[in-house]
Parts: sequence; C-alpha cells; structure tokens
Amino acid sequence: MTAHALHCYPSQPALQLIADKKPSADDIYSRLFDAILEHRIVPSSRFTEESLAETFGVSRSVIRRVLTRLSHQQVIVLRPNQRAQVAAPDAQQTRQILEARRLTEVTVVQLACAQATPVHIGKLCGLIARERECIERDQRGAAIRLSGEFHMQLAVMAGNGPLVQFLNSLVPLTSLVIAQYKAQACTDCAWQDHEAMVNAVEQRDSNAAVKLMTQHLDYLESKLLKRH
Repeated sequence: MTAHALHCYPSQPALQLIADKKPSADDIYSRLFDAILEHRIVPSSRFTEESLAETFGVSRSVIRRVLTRLSHQQVIVLRPNQRAQVAAPDAQQTRQILEARRLTEVTVVQLACAQATPVHIGKLCGLIARERECIERDQRGAAIRLSGEFHMQLAVMAGNGPLVQFLNSLVPLTSLVIAQYKAQACTDCAWQDHEAMVNAVEQRDSNAAVKLMTQHLDYLESKLLKRH
C-alpha cells in the first residue's frame, strides 16, 4: 500500500485497543472491511501485508489471515507474486450475484422460519440495532457490513452449512458493490426491511418472509443496476 492508500480519520484511530489487549483477526477483519467500504482504501488500490500490519499494529500473520478471508469472500483479489487488490465487480457480475442471492435466500428464510428460537431472534435484533445506530452516526461502511452480517446470521439460523458457505461468497461482495456505487438508498432503509423480516420469521410466517426477502433484493438490484 502506498502511504496515502489508507486514510484514517484523525479523530478515529485505525484501531481502538481495549485495556491494551491485542486485537484479534476478527477485529482487524471488521476494521479493514469497513475501511474498504468507506473508501479509505480505494477500489483497485494495491497494498502490502507490511503496510497493513504497521497501520493496524498487528503481525503480518494476522493480516495474512484477514486478507485470505476477504479473498475467499471475493472482496480482495490475491494473485501469486502480486500485491493484494480490492475487487471491482462490474454490472454483469453484480446482476449474477443478486440472482444467486435471490434463489438462495428464499430457501434460507424458509428454513429460518422453521428453526426460529428466541436466541436466534435476539441475535438478529442486535444486528439491526447496531446497523441502525451506524446509519444514524453516518458510519456507512460499518452499516453496510452489519447489513450483510444480518443476512449471514439468517443463513446460520437456517442450519444449512453449505448455504452458509455459498452466501459467504456473495454477501460480502454485495456489500462491496453497494459501497463502490455509493448507493446510500440501499443502506438507509435496510434496517427497516430487516426488522420486518425478523417479525415474519419470529411468527414463522414463511410466505411473508419470502415476500419481504424478495422485495428487499429486488429493490437492491434496482438501485445498483440502474447506475450502469
């Protein structure tokens, strides 16, 4: 990464340490992904493990694990003997991603309705509350990431491992597209859509949940693809 590739806000250090505890790979993943979504790491920029390790105050091995995770999610492109690079999906890729998500998440939300427990509902509500708070604070990157985590938590709730793995390659990439297209309308109303879905899932109303999920993804597609 060049010296100016990652711009951290002066009032918001790249890393907040709690009681001098070293951050985990999960902590770094969230902060690095937020930096990408907020364009503090710009699309198509290239960076090194060394520069990220220095920026976040962790070892290269931690950064390597985070980059590998982002690579599996197709957010970062890793090639032999080349620096890591942020992906830049085009309109055709975006359309295919959303088509795959629509087909998959209809099944996910049906299964989630059958598996719903108070613990599951509590986790979903917690994500919605954090997502809404980030929007109110204008923390767009974190809001987009948390919106994606809501959909991933639904998949976990559905109890089907292969579906979780498949969505893990689609949801973070969708978050990247939303951020790169600066589709603010996709984030401002997302928590409300998610809240309605949770109500349907809690009531085990699979028909309503499927309808809400389909409408949500249709709206997302209309906002993203009209920009091309």
